[in-house]
Amino acid sequence: MHEIEPFYQWREFYVASEDPHSPFYGNQYSEFELTNAVYNYLIHPQWEAFGSATLYLKLLMVSYEKQYAIIELIGEWNDTLYNDIMYLYQEVIEPLIDNEITHFILIGENVLNFHADTADYYEEWFSNIGDGWIVCLNFKNHLIAEFGEANIDYYLAMGGRFNEINWRAFSPDQLFRVVNSLLNKRLNQ
Repeated sequence: MHEIEPFYQWREFYVASEDPHSPFYGNQYSEFELTNAVYNYLIHPQWEAFGSATLYLKLLMVSYEKQYAIIELIGEWNDTLYNDIMYLYQEVIEPLIDNEITHFILIGENVLNFHADTADYYEEWFSNIGDGWIVCLNFKNHLIAEFGEANIDYYLAMGGRFNEINWRAFSPDQLFRVVNSLLNKRLNQ
């Protein structure tokens, strides 16, 4: 797992550690020292710790003008044992919402498992973004099923066309437009 790097080709558009509104402002990274792990597996040092024992992320893009954030995730999303959604919401999402971010793209191709608990934080997140949305891209099918079984898919759009997007082929603004268009088509059906 230590060889899986967060996507870095959008650094010309945004760097979270250089954004004074980012929860990761001022963070410094090592290219060689591996300190974070998902269970016994060390992960690349560019991934951000935010309080979870098993889930890490990279804030790839924030556009305050267009009110969106793109977040890449890695690890195990475990609300049952570690209350990961609480840490994600309080440490990352709330500061973004406080800066008027209302559209969230979560990239989950490196999320291995999901263990649900309650939907409280998902509901709070959803209710605090007004007409915004939360979309999950490229999550594994068994994770989508688990989100559905926990009725969390009411708050997060996922599956279907959202699992077919080659997001790396787009600029951040292009990806936002593609996701927004797909979501609008889904809602208008």
